[in-house]
Amino acid sequence: MSENTEILFYFIELFGSGLTRGSIYALLALGYTLVYGIIGLINFAHGEVYMVGAFVGLIAAGILSISGFGLVTILLLTVVFAMIYAAAYGFTIERVAYKPLRHASRLAPLISAIGMSIFLREYVILVQTQAFVAFPNLIPTFNFPEDIRSFIEPTELVIIAASVIIMIFLVFLIQRTKVGRAMRSIAQDREMAMLLGVNVNQIISMTFMLGSLLAAFGAILIASHIGQINYNIGFIVGIKSFTAAVLGGIGNIRGAALGGLVLGLTESFATGYVSSDYEDVFAFSILVLILIFKPTGILGKERSEKV
Repeated sequence: MSENTEILFYFIELFGSGLTRGSIYALLALGYTLVYGIIGLINFAHGEVYMVGAFVGLIAAGILSISGFGLVTILLLTVVFAMIYAAAYGFTIERVAYKPLRHASRLAPLISAIGMSIFLREYVILVQTQAFVAFPNLIPTFNFPEDIRSFIEPTELVIIAASVIIMIFLVFLIQRTKVGRAMRSIAQDREMAMLLGVNVNQIISMTFMLGSLLAAFGAILIASHIGQINYNIGFIVGIKSFTAAVLGGIGNIRGAALGGLVLGLTESFATGYVSSDYEDVFAFSILVLILIFKPTGILGKERSEKV
């Protein structure tokens, strides 16, 4: 194999790894941007919902593995169970940390959400462990040619493809369904939406649940790929996914997806060509530059304030 071919293969390997990371960041960034678009606030407990989804998936996979089901069935049931459980957490967070403070100052629900985030982390430490825990590989492997497998893993392709399908479905949900129209109407003018008969409380709760579903889905995929989880994964991934949402344009669905991919690719190439110690430096440097030269993000637009 020539040197140029090796360089090309290495580039493609980093590109595939970046798309894999970016797909997970995009899924979580969508959760952040959905909530912000509806109520104008950030759900700072979103990363912990991702972490809880991973631990619930681990427990579900352990139970299902002794039941005699095939790997694909175990994966599907684990994802469904984790998503339902995470949706319940999302619903609870909205009802406990946000709804009672909906008419309070904007700072109050943010502090409440941070408190919920800390509570969930400490809860998992108490009922599980502080150490890293092995997570089984639930993603089926495919017989790829050795040349392809040398620069991209089958599990990476599954993660990328599944994330793209989920994001396309989300865009369809927002743009083409009754629930999506209700969400967009609340984002535009909550009072007018109430006057027109939209159940605002129900739609806001559904938005939190939808974001939590996406977080749990991403958690199962990436945990299966990496092979381990711990109580702190939600904080790290949550901060980076929030960065992705801001990078793409907070409140913009396509911007959140784009921001996640840009952040994932940046981290991957920084790790491959510079050092893994600097992947966060490069990622947040891009965020700073975007905020300096385009504060609304890549696809974001100026929001007019009603007076």
